[in-house]
Amino acid sequence: MFRISLVTPSLNQGRFLRRTLDSVLGQSGAFEIEYLVIDGGSTDNTLSVLEEYRGRLDWLSDPDSGQVDAINKGLRICTGDVVGWLNSDDVLLGGALQRAAEIFRTQENREWVHGHCLILDEYDREIRRGVSWYKRMRCKRHSFDNLLAENYISQMTVLWRREISGEVGYLDPQFPLSFDYDLWLRLSQRSIPHFIDAPQAGYRWYPESLSGAKFREQLREQGEVAPRYAQGRSRVLRRKRILTAAAMGTYTLLSWIRGGDRGRQPSARRAGV
Repeated sequence: MFRISLVTPSLNQGRFLRRTLDSVLGQSGAFEIEYLVIDGGSTDNTLSVLEEYRGRLDWLSDPDSGQVDAINKGLRICTGDVVGWLNSDDVLLGGALQRAAEIFRTQENREWVHGHCLILDEYDREIRRGVSWYKRMRCKRHSFDNLLAENYISQMTVLWRREISGEVGYLDPQFPLSFDYDLWLRLSQRSIPHFIDAPQAGYRWYPESLSGAKFREQLREQGEVAPRYAQGRSRVLRRKRILTAAAMGTYTLLSWIRGGDRGRQPSARRAGV
């Protein structure tokens, strides 16, 4: 049977981990799931949470060199037809893996897919709808030059055929905040992805998250990644500088607005998690 392998890197994310695990293990369809959690030696309640799922997934907990090391460790031991990773505070949405599996089965030459992503806060409320709408529109107009100009692909929705991993390579620890973008550019050099125009995953944004706390550094680092793949594309890089400045201003404003909302009580309405 068609097998999908997912890796979740984890370190002291026990407060979100159950939601992540349930979102993967709750997927159903004509496929098998191989699910690996690579924990970096958490000191919170992560290990007790993982014990509750013993037999339903595989996990290990050992000190590592960080997120890139953990993901690469998992990807190298995966056995699925397609692979990807889901961070320990993000979630898959209903039907995500079935939709992806159908694309890979019916489009034999398709090497990778990605999809529409919602943005959630720590209480599973959908936020930043304008940002997710914008990225969805950009995904529909994908080209290599457009991806060089801005990173609109949502990591938690990406799956690729494991057989090309040896040619594409694994994640580069040189870019601790933009290693995913670096991989998307390598994949995009090879082939055009299929965009699944349906909510595939929820990306969790909160002030303490890696992207929430370091979005400025992340955007600057993406500006270092792109030139590696932009030979002869000086106009695209100029466009990237403009778009990066615009994104920096937008995220700064959104962060300020979100900071003013933190005192509000969480809503009971959820985003289909």
